[in-house]
Parts: sequence; structure tokens; C-alpha cells
Amino acid sequence: MKFVAFERAKQGTGASRRLRISGKTPGIVYGGEGQQPQLIEIDHNALWHALKKEAFHSSILEMELGGASSKVLLRDVQYHPFRQLVQHIDFQRVDAKTRLHMKVPLHFKGEEESEAVKTAHNLVNHVITELEISCLPSDLPEFIEVDLSGLTKNATLHVNDIKLPKGVKYVSHGKNNPVIVSAVPPLVAEEPAPAAEGAAAAEGAAPAAGGKPAAKTAKPAAKK
Repeated sequence: MKFVAFERAKQGTGASRRLRISGKTPGIVYGGEGQQPQLIEIDHNALWHALKKEAFHSSILEMELGGASSKVLLRDVQYHPFRQLVQHIDFQRVDAKTRLHMKVPLHFKGEEESEAVKTAHNLVNHVITELEISCLPSDLPEFIEVDLSGLTKNATLHVNDIKLPKGVKYVSHGKNNPVIVSAVPPLVAEEPAPAAEGAAAAEGAAPAAGGKPAAKTAKPAAKK
């Protein structure tokens, strides 16, 4: 994806506020061997629509700045707490020879054709929806596809069960083989317990609406 940025001369809270009022979003581009951080500004509306696209978050972007193009990655976005406003954005320059650490979304397919869903009527729980990976910029996938057509009854799918694209490695952070998907049986509603016989009998003996209560049984006379 391609976007246009402009050089930003001033920094500070006041300057950033004035930029936002004028419909611009302040940002910064950093990284790259021997290169200094560059202050930038971007048209807010164009940026807002770009951020709605998945590829803007997980792929290498082409930034046009001052008539030159460079490869960058989105690294951080700061949103306003309750307004539809991007307050600041960070990009990192991409070095073709340096491995990247990125979170890439998982796209699931074949769920409805699996034994777990089609035959066993299991519910499929997507435990993980993105995966942190390490790769060279040229090998960075926009997403990783996970085929669930072979998912069986009450089964789980782990990271080691999926095939990663060429040149891509999973970054574990101590979780070597976490669960990605689990198939679980559907919850069955419990039937209400039958009413107690005593309660039913008492209900039958209750007087009709507006009727008089039944007379008490007279006690037998005492024997002389």
C-alpha cells in the first residue's frame, strides 16, 4: 500500500494541536542505519480510511515523502479516547537485510466443511487471531491462512500444526506451541426438574378463585 506524507517542521504539544485542527495527523519515521528520525504529517481523513484496511497494519508500506519513496512499517497508532481522531502515528523504515518482528493476522477457511462442525456440530473457538512472526521484509506475508477442513470432533489445532510460509518463523515468547483453534461440543440446555408430588397435591387442593376454603375435618368424639 502507498501513502503520502509531508515534512513537519515544528514539534511540541501546541504545534501538534494546531495540526490536528487543520485536519492533519502528526507522526514520525525512525529506524534505518545512519538515518535520523523524521517528523511527518499526514492528511487525517486519508489516514483514517487507510487504518481500516488490514494490510495497512501487517504489510510493508510505500511512503512518498518529499518526492522520494521509501519502505516503512506501521509501528504505533494513538487514538483519541472517545473521538474518531488519530492523534499520532509512528512508522519504522525497512532494511531489506534485517529480519522483522511483526504480528500477522490469521485467516481461517474450511470450518463449515470440517467433521467437527458438519458431523459433530461442534463450536469452533478461535483462540488466537494473529501470530507474531520473524522474517525478512521480502518474505513478510499479508496474512497466514489456516485450513480447518480437517478439524475433527473435540480436537485442538496448535501452532506446530499449521504450515508457515517460506522464510517465516514463529516468535514464541515462552509459549512454544499454543492452541490456535479448539472444537468444543455445543452446550445442551438442562430440562427443568419435575415438580414434587407434594407440591402437585397441594396445588390440586387449593380452592378455586373466589371459592371458600375447604372445611376442616371434624375430630372423632372421644370414647366414654
